[in-house]
Amino acid sequence: MALQMTRRLLPHPLLTTLLIVVWCLLINDITLGTMVFGAILGLLIPMATRAYWPDRPRIRNPLRLVSYLGLVIWDIIVANVQVAMIVLFKRNADMAPNWVVIPLELRTPEAITMLAGTITLTPGTVSADLSADGRALLVHALDAPDPDAVRDDIKSRYERRLKEIFE
Repeated sequence: MALQMTRRLLPHPLLTTLLIVVWCLLINDITLGTMVFGAILGLLIPMATRAYWPDRPRIRNPLRLVSYLGLVIWDIIVANVQVAMIVLFKRNADMAPNWVVIPLELRTPEAITMLAGTITLTPGTVSADLSADGRALLVHALDAPDPDAVRDDIKSRYERRLKEIFE
């Protein structure tokens, strides 16, 4: 009975926590009033959107998720420098933009969305399309002389880790 009541009040505890933190960061003030209002938002928003989350994503290993987020932040920093070097020093004729098809082993929509978002957040690449059957992702790379290497890098660096987190 207590578990049902807890699930009713906190259908998504991580989302609630994230909303409180984001609210405090947006307000740029950590006071009791800010945290209380953040908690109110953190409770009301998940309850109001509960019907749109019939199947919550199952995260098998939250520590791997934290590790994955650290990797993505690092890759974004490195890619920013690489793209800056390409833009500043590489002639257009020397660039090799390419479309790369990434065959997916991921099956859960949350994991596929996270992979597509990771690719798009990383400067120099953008997720452009998902196949109708959800088994391939089309990615555009700003400078990819070897599209197979880009595909292999995405699969080994991101998809493999997301499979460990979600599936």
